[in-house]
Amino acid sequence: MTLMPGRDSERVDAARNRSRVLDAAAELVAKRGVENLTMDELAKTAGVGKGTVFRRFGSRSGLMHALLDHQEREFQTAFMFGPPPLGPGAPAAERLRAFGGAVIARLDVDGPLLRAVAAPGDAYYSHPTQKLVRQQLTHLLKEAGAVGDVEMIGYQLACCLNAGLLLHLRHEREMSLERLVLGWESLVGSVVGPEP
Repeated sequence: MTLMPGRDSERVDAARNRSRVLDAAAELVAKRGVENLTMDELAKTAGVGKGTVFRRFGSRSGLMHALLDHQEREFQTAFMFGPPPLGPGAPAAERLRAFGGAVIARLDVDGPLLRAVAAPGDAYYSHPTQKLVRQQLTHLLKEAGAVGDVEMIGYQLACCLNAGLLLHLRHEREMSLERLVLGWESLVGSVVGPEP
């Protein structure tokens, strides 16, 4: 058996299958939407057996969580290490505005996926992706000199970036992406002050 170093002794073929399944899932979700993703079609598109999908991810919910983690890596890298204003190097208030704008820009593609994995109560708020979003918001709030309970304000700002809310505003209330971004920027301005 061939092992990959640094991947918790995951077999090479298992890692390859996992990647193929996640890439196929991302492709199918982009084409047809999360609600139309079936495990049969996914297995066929990925070129693996349906049993492989279930063994690897456990359930449709497990697959959705893994796909979300897969999709989020690039965004996380951008806001943690990428160029300003989203990444380090810009003033914190500018980064806060860019962060919300980037989340909103990804809404039509990633929003349904984020809503699909959202669980009521603690499961949603305990998910690593949500924790990282709140940590980033809280960090930027502190750096921007926000006053008050910045942890609470971080939670409140994160709620405004909730996929379910943004999708409701976008599709049910027919708000444009531009309006959503302007609303985010106004909210940030009320917390850390207007743009210089």
